[in-house]
Amino acid sequence: MPRRERALRALISAEHGGNDVPAPYGPLFRHRKALLASHRGWDPGSAELARSLSNALDAPCHVATVTRLLVDLNRSPTNPAVFSEVTRTLPRDERARLLARYHTPHRDRVETAVTALVAEGHDVLHLGVHSFTPVLRGVARRADLALLYDPARASERVVAAAWTRRLREALPDFRVRRNHPYRGSSDGLTTTLRRRFPVDRYLGIEIEVSQALVGENGAFPARIVRALLDTLPERVPVP
Repeated sequence: MPRRERALRALISAEHGGNDVPAPYGPLFRHRKALLASHRGWDPGSAELARSLSNALDAPCHVATVTRLLVDLNRSPTNPAVFSEVTRTLPRDERARLLARYHTPHRDRVETAVTALVAEGHDVLHLGVHSFTPVLRGVARRADLALLYDPARASERVVAAAWTRRLREALPDFRVRRNHPYRGSSDGLTTTLRRRFPVDRYLGIEIEVSQALVGENGAFPARIVRALLDTLPERVPVP
């Protein structure tokens, strides 16, 4: 008997797509231009990659461009790292306003989009697009491209394994890894959404690309986009 499979419907998000500073908070960054431009301020290349994947897949896309130094949209509101050293000493009511103005709306938009797709009967593959600095605290990361997922969730594990295998074939000169340089089960938007939706209806996989690969145009090479699209699993086996 042939193995049954479920079709996947993609949804794209980028939580660190820019390093914009809203005007009221400009004074906080007046002497922090270098920090704002660094990997601490945003994920270079992630917004362009997210939009390219969205256009090709005809998938909903939610890109946030406010700097993560103001408030980190990929962290839970109770995570101490949701605020950086720039904002964590602000008064409590000001920090609450940052959450209400920037953090909650983005996460709600993504959750609402997942809810709508699930309500339509789709199994959702949420791709959170990010990039990482190739060297952190003097230590080189041994990856060019990685997929983050929760190994405890069978569907994510199967999709990530198949996608990684195909990416390695499509990009033989790239170091393609899983759950590196971060664990897919660590605090993030996908982690939160896994608790909101059934395991068989929501798959959250984060794409991480080395910022060393960002071109002068601010985007990743077209071959990376093509490889991700050409190898993306469209279906997942039914357990």
